[in-house]
Amino acid sequence: MKSLLALLLLLPLAACDGTWNDPYPARDAGKAIYYSAFTARPKHLDPVQAYSENEYEFLQQVYQPPLQYHYLKHPYTLIPQAAAEMPTVRFYDKHNRLLPANAPPDQVAFSVYEIHLRPGLMYQPHPALARDAHGKLRYTDMTAQDWEGISTLTDFKQTGTRAVTAADYAYQIKRLAHPDLHSPIFGVMAQYIVGLKEYAQTLQQARNKQPTGWLNLNDYPLPGVQVLDDKTYRIRIKGKYPQFAYWLAMPFFAPMPWEAERFYAQPGMAERNLSLDWWPLGSGPYYLSENNPNERMVLTRNPNFSGEYYPSEGDPGDRAAGLLKDAGKPLPLIDKAVFTLEKETIPYWNKCLQGYDDSSGSSADSFDQAVQSSVGGEATVTPAMAARGIKLSTSVAPSTSYFGFNWLDPVVGGACQPPPGSMVRSCDPDQTRKLRRAISIAVDWEEYISIFYNGRGIAAQSPIPPGIFGYRAGEAGINPYVYNGVDGAPKRKSIAVAKQLLGEAGYPGGISAKTGEPLVLYLDTVGAKAEDKARLDWLRMQFAKLNIQLVPRATDYNRFQDKIRRGDTQMFFWGWNADYPDPENFLFLLTSDQAKVKYGGENAANYSNPEFDRLFQQMKNMDNGPARQAIIDRMLDIARRDAPWMWGFHPKDYVLRHDWLYNSKPNKLATNRLKYLRIDAAERERMRRKWNQPVLWPFAMLAVSIGALGWWLRRAYRRREDAH
Repeated sequence: MKSLLALLLLLPLAACDGTWNDPYPARDAGKAIYYSAFTARPKHLDPVQAYSENEYEFLQQVYQPPLQYHYLKHPYTLIPQAAAEMPTVRFYDKHNRLLPANAPPDQVAFSVYEIHLRPGLMYQPHPALARDAHGKLRYTDMTAQDWEGISTLTDFKQTGTRAVTAADYAYQIKRLAHPDLHSPIFGVMAQYIVGLKEYAQTLQQARNKQPTGWLNLNDYPLPGVQVLDDKTYRIRIKGKYPQFAYWLAMPFFAPMPWEAERFYAQPGMAERNLSLDWWPLGSGPYYLSENNPNERMVLTRNPNFSGEYYPSEGDPGDRAAGLLKDAGKPLPLIDKAVFTLEKETIPYWNKCLQGYDDSSGSSADSFDQAVQSSVGGEATVTPAMAARGIKLSTSVAPSTSYFGFNWLDPVVGGACQPPPGSMVRSCDPDQTRKLRRAISIAVDWEEYISIFYNGRGIAAQSPIPPGIFGYRAGEAGINPYVYNGVDGAPKRKSIAVAKQLLGEAGYPGGISAKTGEPLVLYLDTVGAKAEDKARLDWLRMQFAKLNIQLVPRATDYNRFQDKIRRGDTQMFFWGWNADYPDPENFLFLLTSDQAKVKYGGENAANYSNPEFDRLFQQMKNMDNGPARQAIIDRMLDIARRDAPWMWGFHPKDYVLRHDWLYNSKPNKLATNRLKYLRIDAAERERMRRKWNQPVLWPFAMLAVSIGALGWWLRRAYRRREDAH
C-alpha cells in the first residue's frame, strides 16, 4: 500500500521533464526537424514512374532535375537547379541548318537543348555506390553469405557516393522507354524526343532476348540524347516545343546512376522490397532514410549536397513578410523531416494544435475553428489560432474544377450531327448553345464556393487559372456571356437573362416548345456520401431556378470513368491539375484531337470547334508575348460563347503554420519546398510544453482517495484485531 501511494505521488514529478503525450523520441527534442503528415502511401518512388502529388512530396526532395521553379516568384518562373544556367536552345530546319532564335514554329524541324551541369553535384550515401579497396562495386553479384543479416537498405554496412555526370541524366531519359517500367509520360515524350519511340522497340527486343536481370541501357544509344562530356549533354526535340523546359523541372529528367539499376536488379532484392520504387537514390538535399508507409517516412539531409542557396528576391511583399531573411544562406536549412501517416483529418489537425506538426492544411472539419473572413472578405486565422501564433498562407492553385456538357448529347451538346442514314440534324446548335449559357448563368458558383469550400476558391472565367500566362485579371478577363463587368469586377447576370435564353433555346419556362414536356437533364457523378447529397440538392435548386429538373446518376469512380470514355453522359463534374504552367496545358482540354470518345484524349466534353483547333495549333508552341496573348483571347471568346463547360472554379490552397516555421509560402509547382524551410526548434519546444502540460489533479485526487481508503482499511483491521 505504501509503495503504491509513493508511486502515485511521484507521478507529478515525472512530468516535470517533458510532456506525456509527445509522440516523438526525447532524443529529438530541440532539433531542427520538420514534422508533418501524409494521408496515403506513395505508390511509386522511382522517378520514371511517379506522377502523383503525394509521390512528388518525397521525390522532389531527393532528386535534382536540371531546372526548378523559383520558390518565391509568381507567375511561376523556371530557374536552374542542377544546371549551371538555363539551357541554351538552338533551332534547325529539316535540312539540319541552324535557324535564328525567332524562327516561326512551322520552319523549325528540330530543337536542341544543351544543358551544362553545375560543379559539386554528388549522390547521397548508398550501398549501390559502395566500392572495395580495388574500386570494384561492393554489392554486386551478391552471394547467400552477403545476404546474411540484410532485410532492409540500412542493413548494408558500407555505402558510397560519386559525382553526378551528364551520362546519368542521359541514362534516366533512356529509362522512359524501359519495357519493365511503363513511364506515364513515355507517350508524350515519344512524340518529341528524337528516336525515343524506336528506342522502346529496341529495348523490348533486348528484353525478349534477356527476360530477367539488369538491362544495361549504356549498351543501347538513344539518337535524341548526346553526352558531350561529364558536365554537358544535349536533347534533340522534334519541332519547336517551348513547354519542354517545364518537363526538365520534373523528376522524370533527374539523374540516375546505372549502378542503382544494377544493384536493385539482383536476385533477392525484390523479395525484400529493395527497389528504386521503395528506396530512391538521388543527389538532392535529402535522402529517404526510413520508409514505413504504414506508419512514417523520414527524409534526412544528404551530407554530400551543396551549391544551392536561399533566393535573394521574391514577390512584392515577401521581404516585409520575412521571407527573405535567409537570403543567400546555404540550403537546406533543416536536418530532417518526419512524415507520419494520418488517414483522418481530425487527428492530423489536433496534432498541429498541440504543436506536434509544424503545419497543416485546413479541412472542412476544422475550417471554422481555424479561419475567418475579415470585413473586406480576406481570409485570416481566428483569434484562438492567432493567440497560438498560427499563421495562414493562401494561393490559387494552378488547377480548375468544371461542369462539363457532353458535346455529343442531342439536348445539351453542340455536335448536332445528323443520325446515321438521316439528313436531319439532331439538334439546333444555336439553341443548345443558348441552353448551356442559360444554365451557366443560373448556377451560382460563387455560392457553391462559399457553402462547400468555405470560400477557398474563385469562380472561373475560363479554363486558365491565375498565375498562368493567358489569364487576364480585371474586366479584360471577365466572361461576358455569364457576367457583367461592374467596377472592373464580375457580377453574374440576372436570372431573368437566363430565362430569356432558355426560352430562345426552345424551353420557355422549362417546358419544351416542341413536346410540351418538362425539361429533364441528367448529371453523372461519383459517390453517395452525406456531403455529396448536400451538393446535389444544391445543384437541383440551381437548375430549379429555370424550372429544369436535374436527375443525378451516382456511381463508383471506375464506372463513372467508363461512362465518360464511352460518352454515355449528359453532364458531369471533372477537373484538371496543371502538369506545367502554360496555357497549352489547359486549352488542349478543349481541342478536337483530344476528344475522349473518338481519340481517348483528355477532352471529356468532346467539344469540337474547327476555329478553336486552328488557333490552338497556331498558339501552342509560340513563346509568351503579346502575339500569343491575342490568340489566346480569341480562343477564350470562342469557348466562352460555345460554353462546352460551366467554367466552375479554381481552388485555393490554405496552409496553416506555426510561427516557429519560417519561409513557408504556398507554391503548387515548387514542390521541392522542404530545403527552404527553417525551424526555431527552441521556440517550438517551449510552446509544446506550454500547450501540453499534463492535468495532474485527477492523480492527486486518486492518491488522496487511495490513502484515505488505506487508512480506513488499516483502522478497521486494528479494530477487528482489538475485538479478538
